[in-house]
Order: sequence, then structure tokens, then C-alpha cells
Amino acid sequence: VRSLDLMADPSFNPGAAAAKERTGATTAEEDEATLGKLAQQLKGGLTVDPVRNTQLVRLSFRSSSREFSAKAANAFAESFIDMGVEDRYASAGKASTFLGSQIETLKQEVAEKEAQLQAFSRSSDIVTLDPQSNVTLRRLETLNTALMDAKKERIEKEAHYHEVMTGPLDAVADSLAPGVISGLRTQQLQMEQDYETKLKTFKPEWPEMVSLKSQIETGKQHIDSVIREMVQKARSNASSNYQAVLRQEQSLAAELETIKRQAIDQNSSAVQFTNLKVEIQTRRELLDELLRRQSETEVAVRLQDTRESNVRIIDHALVPDGPFRPSLRKDLTYGLLIGLLFGIGVALFLEFLDRTVKSPEEVERRFSIATLAVIQDIAETGKAYGSPAYGYGYGYGYGYGDPPTGEPSRVRPTKGKAKVAGGGWLEKKKGTPGPQAQIELVPHERPRTLISESYRSLRTALLLSSARELKVVAVTSAMAGEGKTATASNLAVVLAQLGRPVVIIDCDLRKPRIHQVFKLSNRSGLVNQLTGTAELDAVIFPTEVPNLWVIPSGPMPPNPSELLASERLRDLLRTLRSRFDYVIVDTPPALAVTDATLVGIQTDGVVLTLRSHKVTREEVRLVRDRLRQADVKILGAVLNRYRALQAGAAAGYRYAEAYGYGAEETGSKAGSAA
Repeated sequence: VRSLDLMADPSFNPGAAAAKERTGATTAEEDEATLGKLAQQLKGGLTVDPVRNTQLVRLSFRSSSREFSAKAANAFAESFIDMGVEDRYASAGKASTFLGSQIETLKQEVAEKEAQLQAFSRSSDIVTLDPQSNVTLRRLETLNTALMDAKKERIEKEAHYHEVMTGPLDAVADSLAPGVISGLRTQQLQMEQDYETKLKTFKPEWPEMVSLKSQIETGKQHIDSVIREMVQKARSNASSNYQAVLRQEQSLAAELETIKRQAIDQNSSAVQFTNLKVEIQTRRELLDELLRRQSETEVAVRLQDTRESNVRIIDHALVPDGPFRPSLRKDLTYGLLIGLLFGIGVALFLEFLDRTVKSPEEVERRFSIATLAVIQDIAETGKAYGSPAYGYGYGYGYGYGDPPTGEPSRVRPTKGKAKVAGGGWLEKKKGTPGPQAQIELVPHERPRTLISESYRSLRTALLLSSARELKVVAVTSAMAGEGKTATASNLAVVLAQLGRPVVIIDCDLRKPRIHQVFKLSNRSGLVNQLTGTAELDAVIFPTEVPNLWVIPSGPMPPNPSELLASERLRDLLRTLRSRFDYVIVDTPPALAVTDATLVGIQTDGVVLTLRSHKVTREEVRLVRDRLRQADVKILGAVLNRYRALQAGAAAGYRYAEAYGYGAEETGSKAGSAA
């Protein structure tokens, strides 16, 4: 920003002129804040592309001005070179400063020693001494020389130690292993560029992008750890070398002090004179050496002005001929790709939010419950029925205060378009009006329809679901409105079509509907038999379906759970086992009340009715666990009102229709179709 003088450029910094006119001269803090903002703004247009298999990088800059793009790219390259030069010679400058302080200290010491020598010479009248004539003096001279060498080495090691401890981390690490850090940074830069390139195509959450981002972060951490390790190693080596020469200097100094005391004992005056001369000479030699090292470091510092660097510009940026962006083809491609990915993501998200059970495969995979039959939704083929006609249309929040219904509340029409309770309609697949039937009695009134065949498939699967003979089967569901009453009544019809006596019991004492399905009176029924107010034969009623009898619920009792848990129900089921080949029990929803569990314990097994796209996975899992905890055998599940969205299911439906299940006879009601 400073090299291009962008703070004063009105095109890049429009607020500069307005700020000066408004407040006059700006403060240093405001200038620094503005400089930081402009630097971030300028950095946003920079792109660094490493050239594969080389140590070259390509700098590019994007802006609305062609001239400014070229100028900014060249300025970034020059600034990078200047930064490298400053970092490289920062250590040399610090070493030169340290040597200068040591040189001044030595000069002061030499001056003090020379003054002491002159004063001692005048006081002791000693002009010169011959060191060759005295062994102690020769040894003293040798130790002084060794001590000065140790001090010189210690100063050099100390200077190197301070340089390592205070210098830039990259420079310290590069001094220990030249080229390693720059190579790692080149590889890191290449990975970051690959990430920026792929970011134009993939989202950051894409597994490959997440992996590449992890590699980039790992690379950064690796570079930092390598730098820290190398810096720590360099500092440890410098500290070890410094401590070694320091101990050597201290050892020589201690030995020198011992020799000094010996020489003083011999001739204190001569030794002191000689000692002063030797100290002056060694300090002068050390001073000369430090001056030479200082000159070398000052030369290295002056080379910074020449901008000597190991980085150089191969080709300068030129003014581009045309715009780089926008690109219509690229924008259209990205738009289509993003739209496609967004649509797929929304579909997957909606599918994830849908917690209902949808297919028989899901029932078997998630809950380990065998699917006995799949009952198609009539509305899928142009036929419809209301939820009260097909199952429970309301919950169990009430029911004790309602009086017994007495007579059936609805009549099954035989001509025209028939409306069943709840407003549901059952029409012909081809759309032509004709005799209609409730969904509960479709196998009897329309035995050649696809739904009738589905219930016969349920019959076959149920009879084969257990190794031992099934005689008493309960039908329940998780919640209300899933079609358990329709399943129970139609299962009883298809079993009766085998020519065997079948009885269906309405054990739903809170919201009974079996008497409405078969158009029977509900004044007497199961409640009367369980309370001992009626005999069994008085509550068993025949139906228009051959071989099928019904025991309605009877008057609504105040204590339905206690009646169903009584011993009289066990005796009743035991008696019905001996009189009928099959006993079908319609029970309330298992999650709403405990009646289904109480009845299920006394039967050979329970058929669980699940309504597709309504019952949730949590409800199915809860009803399964509740029945299993009560040791109730689950024979399987019936997936009700299933909508065959898959091609295979649709093809099966067309095959069944072509084979004859979808056609109806125009004459009178067809009889049983076992």
C-alpha cells in the first residue's frame, strides 16, 4: 500500500480526501487503521499460483483497472523481495550492535589496564622483565593467552547465542538446515493453491475438500513444528556451546588466579608488572579481532541497500488486453451445478426430516419385523376413502361418556357412488360409477380387486408365519387411524373364504366399530358376556359373509382394561378355540391404552398394522418394544395404505390388473374367492 501510495489515491481510498476536508490532518492511529483496511482490501485481489515441479510462483491480481492490476502484481513481488532482504539482514544488524558494545567495553578495559601499568611502573621503578628467566611467569603468560582465547571464543559464542535467541525464527531454522523451510513453504503454497482452485468447483463440506483442508492445516502445523524443532535445536546447540566456553573461561580464570598468587609470593612486583603487560596485550589482540568481526557484519548490513536476494522476478506483470471476469460460460456452469447440488441437498434434507415409515423393506431393516402384506392405497389409483372408514380418525382422549351406539350408524349402499363414514369414496379404477363397498369388506364384495388379493396374501403369510397352528390372532396398531379394524375385518373375511368357521371379536371397548362394519346391533356383546349378563351364544351373531360370525363389543363399560384382563376372557377364548377354526381379535391401538397388550398375551400372536407415511419410526419402535416386554409374540406387520412409487411396484400393480384383479363383474356380487 505504501509503495503504491494508495492511501492518497482517491480511486482506491475515496474517503481520504473527505476525511482531510472534514477533520484536517489525521492522527497516526487513524493512518494505521486506514492502512490496515487498505491492505486487507488489496490482499483480496491477490492470487498466488505455484508452478508444478519448479520453484516458481505466479502472482496475479484482479481489479477493475487493467493498469492497476499490473502495477499491484509487480508491487507485491517487489514487496516480497524487500521483506526477504530485511529478514535476512536483521540478524546481522543485531550481531553488529552486540559486537559494538563489546568493543567499547574492551577499549575501556585496555585504557584502565594501561593506566594501572604506568602507575605501577612509576611506583615500583620497573621498566621491563625477562619472562624467560622465570617459570612461573612463563606459565602465567601461557594461561593469560589461553584465557584471552577462551574469552574471545566465549564472546563469539555469546554473540551467536544472542543472534539465535533474538533472530527471526525462519532465519534461525534456515541457518541450521538451509533450504528445508523454503521447500516446505513451497509445498504448502502449492496445496493452498490447489484448495483455492478446487473451491471454485466444490463446496468446503465436500469430503475431498475437507481432506485437502485437513492436509493444508497439517502442513502448516508441520512447518511450524519443524521451525520450532529446528529453532529449539539451534538454540540448544548455541546455549551448549556458550556454556562450554564459559566454563572453560571460568576454569582458566580460576587457574590463572592460582598462578598469580604463586607469582606474587615469588615477586609480587615483577609478576604484577608482567601481568598488567600481558593483560593489556591480550585485550588489544581481542579488541583487534572484534573490530575485524564488526567490520564484516557492517559490510553485510550495508548489502541490504543493494537488495541482494535469492528471490528474483522472472517476468514482470504486463497490462492485460481484456477482462478476466465475468465469464458467461463459467457462470452458467457454476449456476447449473450449484442449483443441481442445492436441489439434491434439499431433497435429501426433506427425506431426512421425514421420520415416518414408508416401505416394507424399511420395516424389516429397521425393526426386524416381517412384513406379512402390503395393502395399496386406493387413492393412488383414483379411489379414495376417509380415514374413519379405513381406520381411526380420532384419538383416545375421550370415550367413557358416550352412550352405546345401539343400532349401526351407517348403511352400506349397493348402487351408485357410495359415501362411507368420514366422506370417503371407493370408485372404479377406470372412473365409471358402479356398486361400491366399504374398504373393510372389499374381499367379500369385490373379491377380484388388487386389494382383495393383498388380503389373501396376508392370509397366506399369516398361516405360514408360525410353525405351530394359529387359531387366535389379535390385530392392533401403534396409533389411531392406521386401519387395524379394516385389517381385522378383511382378514376374518378371507379366512372365512377358506370354508372354515371364523369369529371376529371386537375388543376395542372404547371406540368399537366392528358392529358398524357388519351392520349389527351393539346392545349386547363381549361386555355382557364378560360381566355375566349374557350367555356366549347370545352375543355371537352371524354375518352376510359365509362362515363368519361376530362378537361385538356391547355397551361401553367404565373399566375396559379390567374386563380384558379378567379370567372370563381367557375362558371365552378357550371356548372359542374349540368351536371355531380361527378367532380374530380387534384391539385398540397399543400406544394409546394397555388393552392391546392385555389381549395379546392371551392370543397366539399379534399382527401389527402400520400406516405408510403416517406412523413414525419412534412409534413403531416403541410399540414393538412394549409388546416384546410383555412377552407378546409379534407375527408380523401389515403396511397399510402403501403408495407404490417405485417402478417395480407399479409394474406389479399393472400386472395384477391385467391378470384380472382390477376387473369387476357387472352382475350380482361375486361370492367367496379363496
